[in-house]
Amino acid sequence: MSEKLSLTNQFLVAMPALHDPNFFHSVTYICEHNEEGAMGITINRPLDIMLGEILRQTKIPCDDKAINDTPVFLGGPVQNERGFVIHRPHGEWDATLTVSDEICVTSSKDILEAIAAGKAPKDCLIALGYAGWGDGQLEHEIAENAWISVPASSDIIFNTPYNQCWEAAAAHAGIDLSRLSNDIGHA
Repeated sequence: MSEKLSLTNQFLVAMPALHDPNFFHSVTYICEHNEEGAMGITINRPLDIMLGEILRQTKIPCDDKAINDTPVFLGGPVQNERGFVIHRPHGEWDATLTVSDEICVTSSKDILEAIAAGKAPKDCLIALGYAGWGDGQLEHEIAENAWISVPASSDIIFNTPYNQCWEAAAAHAGIDLSRLSNDIGHA
């Protein structure tokens, strides 16, 4: 039995023909992929919510306008009330998954308190919800040409405007999405 290829620390770039409204032209950062399935956070779907609203709802005080005006992203269609912070390794938090040497994902309230106090990682992306796949589901979707998997880039996560992430993630792997056929892989 061969070992399953892990897509952890990869981007899933939605193929041009993927018209599911949850993932159309999306880039999803895969935080975990194992024999049970996969979990990722979409990095280019801003919500109509700013961080200040989340901080008020969680009763975390913050008077810094720049922090309060930080956009919040729709991480995926699963558990939209659950928050995640993708960030560079920095600090000790109650619930952190170290995905790579450059990227961690924290889901505990203590990182929001640190962000509000101006003591959080300089680079971070805040998302509500996540994308999840059961065992074999993601591999099936890739085989059906819904996604391409490309190496993740912290620069794309933290420094690329959200509306440029889709093209930038593909280009990072040398792929021009405008040249892809919707029928890739089909004879």
